[in-house]
Amino acid sequence: MSEAARILHLHLVSDATGETAMVLARAALAQFEGVTPVEHLWPLVRSQNQLRRVLAGIEANPGVVFYTFVEGELRRELEAGCRTAGAPCLALLDPIIDILRDYLGIESRNLPGRQHVMDAQYFQRIEAMNFALTHDDGQSAATLNDADIVLVGVSRTSKTPTCFYLANRGLKTANVPIVPDCPPPEELLHLNKPLVVGLTRGADQLVDIRRSRLRTLGRDDETAYVDPEAVSSEVKEARRLFARAGWPVIDVSRRSIEETAAAILQLHTRRLGET
Repeated sequence: MSEAARILHLHLVSDATGETAMVLARAALAQFEGVTPVEHLWPLVRSQNQLRRVLAGIEANPGVVFYTFVEGELRRELEAGCRTAGAPCLALLDPIIDILRDYLGIESRNLPGRQHVMDAQYFQRIEAMNFALTHDDGQSAATLNDADIVLVGVSRTSKTPTCFYLANRGLKTANVPIVPDCPPPEELLHLNKPLVVGLTRGADQLVDIRRSRLRTLGRDDETAYVDPEAVSSEVKEARRLFARAGWPVIDVSRRSIEETAAAILQLHTRRLGET
């Protein structure tokens, strides 16, 4: 395959935010090595004038078109335009809607942007995001027991990004750092409501990540923060704390944020089933 052939123009066309198309397309593309996608996001396309701009963009940069339209006339025009441009297109939601329609025995409503209606779940996610912000990096320890999940770990174990990923799923998530020679807050050791999960990472990987972090801050000094022996001791001490407290532990060394969050969600679901 030539270098030019590895570039894929990917047009994501939606009558809502385009987030659904983006997530599904990226999940599929992750299975193909050596392909560099160039994403063209076309959100909130709900009129023929808007669609004409989309078709002009597809003609200028031919590639694959994924769309999540539900309005019939716009769908037909988009598909006709794609045929003219020689661009394959796919309605991403159709197979899912078809299966649900056949199983449920009812027709879908075909309302644009229906998945983004500001319902109770939407406001739950907003509340969870605010909670994660105010309980990041050990803040607001007095209200830790209001959390659904509390993540604990040494510096650079992906606590904060995992927190916000879980918050976007509507779960109130806090994180507390384990700092050498600094006891954890008493509130952490007496929680009875949240699921507490210890996050850990290999010491060698931690040293590399921390050195990279310091370089981005314009610092290159040698401290215990990046000393291999000190970091190894720090990781072991954190693991001892997790064991004493009886918290489940997840090693994030070879996990993405999404994979770590998925493992935590499994623990959370299992815990809910036990209560």
